[in-house]
Amino acid sequence: MKRLFLIYIIFILTSLGALAAEFIPEDSLFVTLKEINITAVKQTLEMSEEPEASTVLSGPEIQQLGIVSMRGVSDVVPNFYMPDYGSRITSTIYVRGLGARMDQPSVGLNVDNVPYLNKDAYDFDISDISSVVMLRGPQSTLYGRNTMGGVINITTLSPMVFQGWKAFLEAGNGGRVRANVGWYHKFSEKTALSISGDYGHLEGFFRNEYNNAKTDKENNFSLRSKFQYNPLSNLKIQNIIGANLLRQGGYPYEYVGTGKIEYNDTCFYRRFTFTDGLTIGYNHEKFNLTSITSVQHINDNMTLDQDFLPESYFTLTQKKKETSFTEEVVFKGKVLQDRYSWISGAMGFYKHLDMDAPVTFKDVGIKTLIEDHRNAANQSYPIEWDTRMFVLNSWFTIPTFGFAVYHESEYTLGNWNFSAGLRLDYERSDLKFRSFCNTGYEIFHKVGDMLEPYRHVDIDIDDTGKLKKDFLTLLPKVAVMYNFENGRGNIYAKFSKGYKAGGFNTQMFSDVLQQRLMGIMGIGAKYDIEDVVAYKPEKSWNYELGSHLYFPEIGLGMEATVFYIDCRDQQLTMFPDGTTTGRIMTNAGKTRSYGAEFSGSLEITKNLQFNLSYGYTHAKFTKFFNGINDFSGKWLPYVPSNTFFAQGLYNLNLSKKKFSKLIFDLNVRGTGPIFWNEENTIKQNFYAQLGASITWQLKNWELKAWGKNLTDTFYHTFYFKSMGNEFLQRGRGIEVGLSVRFSL
Repeated sequence: MKRLFLIYIIFILTSLGALAAEFIPEDSLFVTLKEINITAVKQTLEMSEEPEASTVLSGPEIQQLGIVSMRGVSDVVPNFYMPDYGSRITSTIYVRGLGARMDQPSVGLNVDNVPYLNKDAYDFDISDISSVVMLRGPQSTLYGRNTMGGVINITTLSPMVFQGWKAFLEAGNGGRVRANVGWYHKFSEKTALSISGDYGHLEGFFRNEYNNAKTDKENNFSLRSKFQYNPLSNLKIQNIIGANLLRQGGYPYEYVGTGKIEYNDTCFYRRFTFTDGLTIGYNHEKFNLTSITSVQHINDNMTLDQDFLPESYFTLTQKKKETSFTEEVVFKGKVLQDRYSWISGAMGFYKHLDMDAPVTFKDVGIKTLIEDHRNAANQSYPIEWDTRMFVLNSWFTIPTFGFAVYHESEYTLGNWNFSAGLRLDYERSDLKFRSFCNTGYEIFHKVGDMLEPYRHVDIDIDDTGKLKKDFLTLLPKVAVMYNFENGRGNIYAKFSKGYKAGGFNTQMFSDVLQQRLMGIMGIGAKYDIEDVVAYKPEKSWNYELGSHLYFPEIGLGMEATVFYIDCRDQQLTMFPDGTTTGRIMTNAGKTRSYGAEFSGSLEITKNLQFNLSYGYTHAKFTKFFNGINDFSGKWLPYVPSNTFFAQGLYNLNLSKKKFSKLIFDLNVRGTGPIFWNEENTIKQNFYAQLGASITWQLKNWELKAWGKNLTDTFYHTFYFKSMGNEFLQRGRGIEVGLSVRFSL
């Protein structure tokens, strides 16, 4: 009760203060959103002057909150939820009821204008972030595929802006150690270079009771360079190279039946990523021309005990190698007579994925899932497998390419601003597969209590095939905005279409092969490969009404949005019924989401500031029958109905020159409730976590003591079923640490 009372008091105080975001007077000691000059290729206006639901976080805000990856933005951005579970491959993001646990993302990611195509590489650390811009709602017209929930644009520190050394060191409980060193140098007015390296180690918070080892141990290494060259006053060239090496445990899933994390087979996630992005910008008197070229490579290995029990059922290994290339050319017209501006572009991409995904059946799995099942159907002729382990092998090659052209125009008439855009998007994906298994079993004849050998059956399955899918769509956007007098803000209405490409369920091939094997024994269902492997695109129509408001005389800025989303063929990850081994992406018939978002910031004095953000989402199936159950009217699983963030900041100057000061930060994050399954029979109730920090800042360095979930709130971040067994992952308890940061 004391914890709840404390959270309630903080909520009341911060709510009275106000309401997250975008204005602080120029003499404020806190750097917030309005003061940031965001440089983005596709933005034609200041973010606060666009008809978009947006959240902008500056470098100081990011540093204050300790954000080094997108997971740190959860709850701070209203209706943005990125849970921490499993491993870094499970970088699931939910926005306004839209999200994806596997395959195509629902939220796009760009780092220094370079798009990331594979969501498996979304969860990584960057220590030199200068700004984060989150646009909520479909951004498909300008950003294309897989941005139906929004897009995140991250900008890193420029060596043209800062020169010198930056270093960071952090230690905390759970064996946490993080270190970063960056060198930023400006050789001349035309040339600058930065090189930075990161190291992170986590000993872990969760222990596998089977072998007493930590399940979530992690080692993370990364290296980035940023080269900027401005040979002419109107020509700018930027090249960014990044590499990351990750070695991680993972999957601290507890069995609901016992409440224990207890499994016997090895689990880990290993990943190497490489990215090279080249941006060339040319500034003409009538337009800006920008070319963005990138190459990306990911090589990873996810190995796990797929039954997550202390018995030897089966394991999964998924090895991927994916290389992708992108090229985008953007024309942005200059404003004509303060009335008309435009942006046009063309984008193409190609990615090639090779995957090896064997499922290994072991002794208990062979007996329970195959032999017992078969023998119950034919007790007179029981079987026994030749070996106590065999492999269902699956190999895939998936080349995908696409191209798009788009245009958006904006016209200003007095206080009114009108904008409209359209994108033509085409994508093709091919799947080449090979599924094979070589094993066998002995059939016995039961005579009384005796078993006599009857016949041996050799199983030699080797299936190959090809599938292809083409996707062509038009993505419109229309918006109208009215600007209030004296820069008080605006109000806008927007309609836009969201789109997420279809694809292939590669993880279902183990089930297809398993059913093929059991069909040889005369039991099991036969899958139609194209029906269970391919899934359709997801489409949504988004209606939005929003406003940005500023009251500089009282230091208040706020943003409010209401939205309604009608979604067709929403892509959902489901676990098939029965004793299957895979997951399947399926399309729900119709879903509907509506809700509201609110954020704001209030500066009480030059030293005291309150921030608040809140998002509400009401997301339900309106039509979804999976052939067995009708889920119409049920809440969408894994989607939080509420996100909440409240923060109070107090700045205490220790010297008249402001070279020494203390910053006190008290904040609360809240999430939930979250239904875990389509039946809505199990859920995580709303929970809140208290965070706090004290920072001592001098001119060139700072020392911070921080804590997260100081109330030690008990909650779960994930739920799933395997072979009919239910599993949950607990959220982390109290986290505390100390960090040092300095620049030279």
